[in-house]
Amino acid sequence: MARRVLVTGLNGAVGSAMRPALAERYELSALSRSGVSGLPGERVFRADISDFGAIRPAFEGIDTVVHLAADGGVNSSDGMDAPWEAMLQNNIIGTFNVLEAARQAGARRVVLASSGATIKGYENESPYRELASGNPAIAPGTWEMITHESEPKPITLYGVSKLFAEDLGRYFVNTSEMSVICMRIGGCNAEDRPAPGRGQAIWLSHRDTRQMAIRCIEAPDTVRFDIFFFTSNNELGYRDLDHAREVIGYIPEDGARGQATVR
Repeated sequence: MARRVLVTGLNGAVGSAMRPALAERYELSALSRSGVSGLPGERVFRADISDFGAIRPAFEGIDTVVHLAADGGVNSSDGMDAPWEAMLQNNIIGTFNVLEAARQAGARRVVLASSGATIKGYENESPYRELASGNPAIAPGTWEMITHESEPKPITLYGVSKLFAEDLGRYFVNTSEMSVICMRIGGCNAEDRPAPGRGQAIWLSHRDTRQMAIRCIEAPDTVRFDIFFFTSNNELGYRDLDHAREVIGYIPEDGARGQATVR
């Protein structure tokens, strides 16, 4: 029997990129405010994630939840500068509701969309400032990678909300049987090509997005909680990919300048 996977925010840039692989591999359901086309009606749920009672039925019988819905992403009107009220309702209350609904329904795992916004403050410092410029000519010869164990440095409320989501994940792992994996997702866009400037450092291709999702969904049961950075293998990349490679086997196939071997 195919694994039953519920995705929130499937219509977004990241959800759209991973959807073909998920639909082929799993019994896919979707939860969003606006609905999703192309899936059987009984697997499409329309509700706001800040409304626990409205979203709860979507989780019945689900094995794994991939939680992408949030405010502050590439499709949000205010981007990462969305105001506190939006962060509170969508990214904090909404994430708690998704985790609690998954717990109540007996889901095995929740895969949470976190973000490089959790450490974006490093880009105000050398050598990450130069790397994020997208200009190889001013990049240093070597640099220290930022890992999941590096000190967080959010500079937006969006980044703060994603750190809160990660800690909510820790709470649910410590108080239930659920596994929670946090994906610090790079720059995945609808065009599937690296944007100028910092996009050269943080780009995540659609092909690598699909691999990211599958690796997290199918990670061994021994992975109860973890945080991974996900980008493609970009020449100017500063976010560590070794941890994801070693723990769940993520090996990006693309890179902003064509390389395809993990740094």
